[in-house]
Amino acid sequence: MAPLIAPTAFRLPPDEMLRARFGHVTTWVFDLDNTLYPPDSGIWPKIDERITLFLIELFGIDGLSARALHKHYYSRHGTTLTGLGAEHIELTERYLEFVHDIDRSALKPDPILAREVERLPGRKLIFTNGSRNHAILTARQLGLDGLFEDAFDIVAAGLASKPDEAAYNAFFERFQVDPRAAAMFEDMAKNLAVPKARGMTTTLVTTKPGQADHRDAHDRTTVQGQTADADFVTDDLGEFLSRLNMQLLA
Repeated sequence: MAPLIAPTAFRLPPDEMLRARFGHVTTWVFDLDNTLYPPDSGIWPKIDERITLFLIELFGIDGLSARALHKHYYSRHGTTLTGLGAEHIELTERYLEFVHDIDRSALKPDPILAREVERLPGRKLIFTNGSRNHAILTARQLGLDGLFEDAFDIVAAGLASKPDEAAYNAFFERFQVDPRAAAMFEDMAKNLAVPKARGMTTTLVTTKPGQADHRDAHDRTTVQGQTADADFVTDDLGEFLSRLNMQLLA
C-alpha cells in the first residue's frame, strides 16, 4: 500500500493564509459522503452493497458479475447510475431509493461540526453524487439538519457526476454561484480539479492516520503529490472550520 500523506500536510496553515484564501468566500459547498462524516463510519460499504444488489435484481446476474459491473461503471463513469444511462425517470428514482435505503444509526451527531458549519458567514450547500433525500437524511443524522440551504444531487445535474465539468456547471447555474467567491470541501482529490480551475478555494478532507477507509483504492489520496488541486488538506473538518471561523469572525 502506498504511504499515507505526510503528517505535515495536515498542519493548520497560518492565520493570515486562512484570511487571504477564505476572506472573500460567500458560498460554502460541501460534498456529503466521506466528507461530512468519516470514511470509517460504515455508511459507504452499505451503499456499495445495495448497488450490487440492485444490479443483481435489474439484470438477473450473479453476485460476482454484478459486483464487477458495478465497479466498471463506477471507475469509468464516476457513478454506477451514470454508467447505467438511466434515461427513464422511474429507473433513476428506483435506483436512488434502493441504494440509499440504509441504516444510518451508526452515524453519531457531530456537535463541533454542526456549530462550525452554522457559524460560517454566507450560504451553505451540499453537492453530492448521491440523492438529495440521502443528503437530507444523512445531514439530519449528523445533527446538521437545517444548516444547509439545499442539497444538489445527481438528478439535478442531469445524471452528470463529479468530476465531470457538466455537473459543476449545472450546480453553479442552479444556485447562481460565482465559483470565485466560493469554497469546496471534498474527500476525493479528483473532484477538486474543476473547482480549482474555476477559482474556488479548495480543501481536501481525508482520513486520519490509522483510520479505516472503506472507499475504493483509486478514490483515496495517499501521497502528498496527489493534492495539487487542494489549497488546503485536513483530516479533521470540524477543527479546520473552527480555526477558520476564528479568523473570519474575529
